[in-house]
Amino acid sequence: MDPGRRTFIRDVGSSSVIALLASYGLLPESAYAELWNKAAFEATSLEEALVNVLDGARVADNRGDRNGVGIIAPEIAENGAIVPVGVVAAVPDIESIAILCEDNPQPLAAIYDIPPGGLPEIRTRVKMAASSNVVVLVKAAGVFHMASKAIKVTRGGCG
Repeated sequence: MDPGRRTFIRDVGSSSVIALLASYGLLPESAYAELWNKAAFEATSLEEALVNVLDGARVADNRGDRNGVGIIAPEIAENGAIVPVGVVAAVPDIESIAILCEDNPQPLAAIYDIPPGGLPEIRTRVKMAASSNVVVLVKAAGVFHMASKAIKVTRGGCG
């Protein structure tokens, strides 16, 4: 590596360089581990997971449908092993979307980084241990917007 590149990496910081390379898909698979929020995914309570996902950022004080975040999910899920959950956000400058299942042994189900100009809509399936609230955090312009929805699980689950 030439001295110019070493200086650049030292001055910018390795995590910034890793994030830049990751955005272009230029990293080996093992390097993505540094970008993973291990503490949030290993949290065993909703409160602990929220603290690690929020990382000191504030949550906007906007409750209900007025916050621009919608959860698309059934009120009753027949099988807890595959609960369809969708998130639609109508707030500008979305950076990430996190999905948490309150009563799961490890509540954080997923975090999606949204590239600038990306479509702020996620559809996935999550595993739910029992009936509980699904909490969604949408980070936009450095501020989190939160929404939640109660989902009843009739059988299955991950417990």
